[in-house]
Amino acid sequence: MKRLKLFGAAFLLASVLAANSQASQKIVTFTPGTPVRERIAGLKKLGGKVLKDLPLINAVTAEFPDKVLEPDILSCPHVCAVEEDQVITWIEAAPAALPLSYINTSLAAIRAGDYTGFIPAPAVPRAAPAFEMQWGVKRVNASAAWSTTMGQGVKVGIIDTGMDYTHPDLKANYAGGYNALDNSKPPLDDNGHGTHVAGIIGAVSDGAGVVGVAPKASLYAVKVLNARGSGAYSAIIDGIQWAVNNKMDVVNMSLGSPSGSAAIQKAVEAAYKAGVTLVMAAGNDSGPVNYPARYPQSIAVAASDSADNIASFSSRGPEIAFIAPGVAINSTYMGGLYKSLSGTSMASPHVAGLAALAVGAGAKTPAAVRKALQSAAVSLGLQPSEQGAGLVDAGNLVK
Repeated sequence: MKRLKLFGAAFLLASVLAANSQASQKIVTFTPGTPVRERIAGLKKLGGKVLKDLPLINAVTAEFPDKVLEPDILSCPHVCAVEEDQVITWIEAAPAALPLSYINTSLAAIRAGDYTGFIPAPAVPRAAPAFEMQWGVKRVNASAAWSTTMGQGVKVGIIDTGMDYTHPDLKANYAGGYNALDNSKPPLDDNGHGTHVAGIIGAVSDGAGVVGVAPKASLYAVKVLNARGSGAYSAIIDGIQWAVNNKMDVVNMSLGSPSGSAAIQKAVEAAYKAGVTLVMAAGNDSGPVNYPARYPQSIAVAASDSADNIASFSSRGPEIAFIAPGVAINSTYMGGLYKSLSGTSMASPHVAGLAALAVGAGAKTPAAVRKALQSAAVSLGLQPSEQGAGLVDAGNLVK
């Protein structure tokens, strides 16, 4: 018995030591112009292993033994910042532990019919032609711009869970993509969220299923989140980096977190500087605007319902640029199906589609796109913190 107890204690100690010796993954940023060879050499001296290069922000993702602390890494030549490469859930409707205020808001939302807890209606097959244009696309008056532009030639990157690019409403407009989680695999959606977002932006107009705001835009799937809607900071940055390298005109990011990341902020700033218009979901927690939508280079979008009220779940604040339909939005889903979902995740792609129409109508820079959208927006009579400039009318984009 004594020997068994000793063996158990020894096993426990070994387990603790093993846990303490596990590696941690960090984003290490260097001063601009530092050669890659010097980056790697400095980190190797600490036992670091470089996993991915992130040249957009002069950084790498590296794995270090737990005994290596942040000051150790900062002491390496040319290192100017270190950040934990956190893996978080970016499209979860609400945290597991709900504060009373959220519960009260959610109950009110359920009564109003606009609760965004990720419990969608069952998937359905292709709809009859009469239902092709959903209420959100009608509300932003998308078809009023189509005689001038349907988004043809405009490249829209969808940084999300991937896309079911075999879907009958998406395959004609799918132009390629990238899987930041596994470069050897295609960016196929295993969650459904990214496919739903893609349909709102650019589902084809073919008399069946649904139609997007910009039905001839070129859609690019950039998979940065897994089947659970989770992803590392470095995957988000890698996805933004791909969008810049492949010259996306517009990027939609229907994802968010209450906490910011210095590395992601740098990537957003770099993408904006490179000429990418960044449209982002404000968040679904009824509180302040989430990150990265809160960064000034982002176009943060709040969600409205069919009565032109702000959705009860929608985040709000001075960073809100526009409001768009985000309650009970029917769109494409995995397996060639359709689902109705609610959230600022659904509002943001309406504005991304409108941004694609703005580019098609002649706006050439992120600043010009924002100005065009602002000029085309109509107030819903809400507070600026709820609607920003208002709801964009596509007909005004081509006047």
